Amino acid sequence: MADKKQTKPQTPLQKYAQRFLEHLEIEMNRSLRTIDSYHRTLSAFFTWGGLRTPADITAEKVREYRLYLNRKDNGRGGTLKKNTQAYQAIVLRTFLKYLAKQDVAALAAEKIEVGKAPDRQVDFLEFEEVERLIAAADGTDQKSLRDKAMLELLFSSGLRVSELVNLDRGHLNLDKEEFSIRGKGSKLRIVFISPAAKAALKAYLDKRTDVDPALFVAYGKKGLVNRANAARESKRLTPRSVQRLVKSYAKKAGILKDVHPHTLRHSFATDLLVNGADIRSVQSMLGHASITTTQIYTHITNERLKEIHKSFHAKRKRK
Repeated sequence: MADKKQTKPQTPLQKYAQRFLEHLEIEMNRSLRTIDSYHRTLSAFFTWGGLRTPADITAEKVREYRLYLNRKDNGRGGTLKKNTQAYQAIVLRTFLKYLAKQDVAALAAEKIEVGKAPDRQVDFLEFEEVERLIAAADGTDQKSLRDKAMLELLFSSGLRVSELVNLDRGHLNLDKEEFSIRGKGSKLRIVFISPAAKAALKAYLDKRTDVDPALFVAYGKKGLVNRANAARESKRLTPRSVQRLVKSYAKKAGILKDVHPHTLRHSFATDLLVNGADIRSVQSMLGHASITTTQIYTHITNERLKEIHKSFHAKRKRK
């Protein structure tokens, strides 16, 4: 009788990593997507360095790995982004902090410096461009009404595309013009609907005759549900579908910028700040865990304030 294929036993380091990932899932309530990302990041480091025990993680080994990442080809003729490299360091630091809490002898997390990542480039649309984008969905058929409602809701709420596609009709409260959503990190927040988004959503939902619970569903060219989704229980739009739709309407509207669903989230935040909203309120509406994340918009609004200052303050004539 043939022997069953033996599973390769885990190294001590892999066992600690497994417990760490379980800790993230149970105690820290991190998403499975985040846990998978942490798992791949740690596994790549362990494999590269041939690491088997926590003691194998030395400051010199980490330095060599970071040098390797900095010079690594990204497959597109360039190197890895600084943000990607910083993420690898953050994951390793988090793992080392966990080991310290478990009284496991290992390199101190403080020995790893993440380094300053370059300022993020935030692309957003001017309000006039947003209006053109939404106006591009100008039909009265079910698909056009869906797309207009989708674009209005993205701009009025600042939703992430993953949050948008997971919405059900039952989540909305059009009378109150608000609803609750569980976003990144399972954090609950209130999302508000503008009058324009409310009207677009009502027009779209009034046209719906199906019983699919999903708020935004896929349609074929003749208004029927897309056959590619026929095997699925729900015809819910996917994030990729929303990305294609947004880019298509941006092109139709004559917008030359590279527009994504997240561009509307950036536009939502920028519009609020430029019109006087305080950054803490914007942080809450975006669902950011840290104010630091929201502060990526301040350099944009500071430039706008500078323009306003020049336009109005310069009008004062010296006597």
